Amino acid sequence: MKLRARRGKKVLIGLVIFLCVGTLSFFGIQFFTKTGIFRIPGVVYYAEDLNEDEMETLSSIFTDEVDLDKDVYISVEESNNKRDLNEGEFLIEVSVPVADFYDLREDTDEYEESEYTYIPIGELNFNKKLLSISGDYYLDSFDKGAVFRVLKFESEKYEDEIAPLIGDTFKKEFPSKESVLTFAQTGVTALSRGMNAKLYRVGDANYFAEGLKDYLSSFDLTHTSNESSFTDYATSGNICSDKRFISTLLAVGLDIVELTGNHNVDCGADAALETIDIYNENNIKTVGGGKNADEAAIPLKINNKDTKITFLAYNLSTGGATYGARPGANQYYEENATAEIAAAKERGDFVIVDIQYYECSAYASTYEDPICDYPQNVPGDEIGFFRHLIDLGADMVVGTSAHQPQTYEIYGNGVIYYGLGNLFFDQSWWPGTTRSLILSHYFYKDKLLQTRVVPTVYDGNLQTKLLDKETARWFLNRLVSIHP
Repeated sequence: MKLRARRGKKVLIGLVIFLCVGTLSFFGIQFFTKTGIFRIPGVVYYAEDLNEDEMETLSSIFTDEVDLDKDVYISVEESNNKRDLNEGEFLIEVSVPVADFYDLREDTDEYEESEYTYIPIGELNFNKKLLSISGDYYLDSFDKGAVFRVLKFESEKYEDEIAPLIGDTFKKEFPSKESVLTFAQTGVTALSRGMNAKLYRVGDANYFAEGLKDYLSSFDLTHTSNESSFTDYATSGNICSDKRFISTLLAVGLDIVELTGNHNVDCGADAALETIDIYNENNIKTVGGGKNADEAAIPLKINNKDTKITFLAYNLSTGGATYGARPGANQYYEENATAEIAAAKERGDFVIVDIQYYECSAYASTYEDPICDYPQNVPGDEIGFFRHLIDLGADMVVGTSAHQPQTYEIYGNGVIYYGLGNLFFDQSWWPGTTRSLILSHYFYKDKLLQTRVVPTVYDGNLQTKLLDKETARWFLNRLVSIHP
């Protein structure tokens, strides 16, 4: 009996020892590995430079109910260069420098810090002037010319713990080369008269585009208002174009030709009809004119890169309009314009209205004569008429009849460019008519982010080029200083 009692006691002691060792091992492992009852929950550490909105969003994710296994460190980083993102990094804001619409300075280096401000790219619109940063223009580079704000999550268990919590909260889209529609609008083109004579001498129509082809062909869409039809009977004395001049237009990447001009039928109906066929064969869309009145009145609808634009163009000048079956320009009628603008706005389109208006005719001077800079120096109430189109709902109104550039202004909910001047023509003897304005538009998801006004010039050689920076600044200041 005693032997059995001793054996039972030993078994009991062994069992107790086993349980004690097992328990100590179990809790010892938990203690040293910080698991079980000794587990320390992960902590969320927030950087001090997180802003109020970011903290509010983060606090709604990392609530007291969230139980993390590992610590997470949340911080932000800002730089003037967009970089590749690593795991746990998100580009959450792009901020760009802006100044007043009428300010002619282009770069933050030209300003005191108090003279410009940074805004989120989502707030950029055409009535603010986007500035470059040390020569980098955001809408051209998309990886410079802005402040890029990156939110960073650092955790040993980012993929397992943090990624499921934040989901797509911080995944944002910003303008990019693939999503921003670039659109160059230019003024009067009349590849005729002296240009015909020059073409006969140089033999190559690409000659006239040499100074502009790289710039204009870089846009998704390029427009001009060509007033001269192609014909075999072009001379140095008529506003008719040698057929070889189609190469000039193709060299600058022309996509849209406006036919509101009052000289498109100067060479006869057959030439006007054949010219439209030539445009069609070269995939150049037409607006503001056509083979007959019905065709001429058809708006040009653009749907590109998630941006919808309705382009309307009318003739309200000294002739060239079609009233029936013959070719010509689209005559302006108030009732038609009102209905077409309203229909486009109903669709949610951005509406551009181009107008072939009456011309300022004070060209006959060999010196700088600014009289035509101001839009009222023409028959009728040009300012009142252009503003009326904005009141009807147009977002932008552009005058495409002026042979020399005119001023421009923000008006109501839109913007007006009263005259763009000569892109290609032979009027080299008057300083005012040698210049033009290129409107370089940047659209993002139906919104006009910005229009850069880029002056051009040509001389007796009839090769149009971009105006040098210093002269461009002087000239634009002359125009802006008298805006209505």
